[in-house]
Amino acid sequence: MKKLFFRYIKILFLVVGIIALWQYKLIIYGYQQLQGQLHIINNAREVTECLIDPLVPDSVKQKFLLINEIRRYAIDSLGLKDSKNYTTYYDQQGKPVLWVLTACKPFAMKAYQWYFPLLGMVSYKGFFERANGMHEEKKLKDEWYDTEFSPVSAWSTLGWFRDPVLSNMVKRKEGQIAELIIHELTHATVYLPSSVDYNENLATFVGEQGAIRFLNNKFGSDAMQSVAYRNFKEDETVFGNYMVEACSLLDSIYNSINPGLSFSQKLKIKYDAITGIILGIHHLSLHNKQRYSFSFPEDHLPNNAWFMSYKRYRVKQNDFDKELAEKFSGKIEAFIEDLKKQ
Repeated sequence: MKKLFFRYIKILFLVVGIIALWQYKLIIYGYQQLQGQLHIINNAREVTECLIDPLVPDSVKQKFLLINEIRRYAIDSLGLKDSKNYTTYYDQQGKPVLWVLTACKPFAMKAYQWYFPLLGMVSYKGFFERANGMHEEKKLKDEWYDTEFSPVSAWSTLGWFRDPVLSNMVKRKEGQIAELIIHELTHATVYLPSSVDYNENLATFVGEQGAIRFLNNKFGSDAMQSVAYRNFKEDETVFGNYMVEACSLLDSIYNSINPGLSFSQKLKIKYDAITGIILGIHHLSLHNKQRYSFSFPEDHLPNNAWFMSYKRYRVKQNDFDKELAEKFSGKIEAFIEDLKKQ
């Protein structure tokens, strides 16, 4: 019996060892991410402590109080999952803390995907160390993938950790803060493995709808804060729809390219199309045209990965709008409750 026990132990260690060797890169990446996340958690302060600290500016304290109201509204009125998220504060010292890498095939609107346990296939990868992300980006570029590597203003740990208020959040206007907090709380409430586009589109939709309702409830629908955010959301809708159509146009163009053309000839067709799309932005009806006045040098036009980021967040917005109106009579809390049941 004793020999049999030790034999099973040896087999277990052998299996664990094989898995560790097979997935050593994923294990190293996970450890690095855990280190970065724990650094933020361990250096975050309780918001209640910040509120009584005389060194914290009153303007920042007002944003803390606003964020707490948004949290309570999202939980009590919208029905999002209750948690201790956004009850701590991390000062970024004016520096980014997380960068995200995305990639896409050069002549197809098809995102590169990474596999993560529990999350499944994911079309972006985060890095707390910029150099690590740049190293992985270079490898993808060497394989001719289009890439986009940039800092992000927030992220959700899906309830695994206590997500803090980041110092860059409190610089935002009321509506944008409400949208961001509700967006991330949606991730912590509903998240489908291997369904990045669905998850991000859903969080975007609930974030925007929830922000409008919060602002109307707190300030009134005619208040400056509410009107400013509605204008902002209208611009995001117009621009988002345009970019989703641009993704479809590019996909159609790539599918029609003669496979016998040289790589440089294909690139010319690609970037002629992208140039036309960028120029078309100037003709959109927007409240704040300046916000969408992109200026790209001719030798560094945006690539497929840049366009795919808009598809990732905007492609399902019209579908959700229709579902909210027709199935739930515009009641976002009923919409969310149905999602939670699923």
